[in-house]
Amino acid sequence: MAFQFTILTLFPEMFPAGLQYSLAGRALKEKIWQYESIQIRDFAEDKHKKVDDTPAGGGAGLVMRADILGKAIDYALQREELQKSEGYNKCKKKLIYFTPRGKKLDQNYIRQIAKSEGAILLCGRFEGVDERLLEEYDIDEICIGDYILSGGEPAALVFMDAVIRLLEGVTGSQESLVDESFEDGLLEYPQYTRPNSWKGRDIPKILLSGHHGKVDEWRKEKSEEVTKLRRPDLWQAYKNRD
Repeated sequence: MAFQFTILTLFPEMFPAGLQYSLAGRALKEKIWQYESIQIRDFAEDKHKKVDDTPAGGGAGLVMRADILGKAIDYALQREELQKSEGYNKCKKKLIYFTPRGKKLDQNYIRQIAKSEGAILLCGRFEGVDERLLEEYDIDEICIGDYILSGGEPAALVFMDAVIRLLEGVTGSQESLVDESFEDGLLEYPQYTRPNSWKGRDIPKILLSGHHGKVDEWRKEKSEEVTKLRRPDLWQAYKNRD
């Protein structure tokens, strides 16, 4: 059963972008995952297909209208219910909205989504969406980082890439996924490959020793060092687990 992304967007042509290449692209061709982009403007009723309006109370920018977005979401959910009735899906899909004020995206959340049947992604634009939309629906508000994008589409692509690589059959070595940053709460240890010496810099001798136990100890120590130095927040959370 293919993992299904349903994307609500003003720019369907932005998908699948780079996800049609490399491992994700191969997995798309093999139908390990699939996507559908739904044009939000299709649910606007005026001749100009306008989906936004000025903020209530005044202020700069425009806000995406709850009534139009609600119709788009209802359409996606109705399609989901139809698929369920026909036996295509067993799990309810998460409805996700990308916003700077959302919960910060992490690997734990990505793993949860990758174990499901799919996700419905809402890509906002302008100053965001009418708050009543978020109150009406069970929406996960997600932030991919402490910076501002022009819209939710780039965030959706980042999110999709992170999920796709965890799907069964996408990555050849499952062991490589386990050893990555964030999987055990730490950043990944330094990596090396041939040549053994480059510009006066040598691969650490322990990695060439063939002693797997000592290599594992070295890698764990280096993961802890780099996490403590570069991400004190992750390091504190890691220590609090003990």
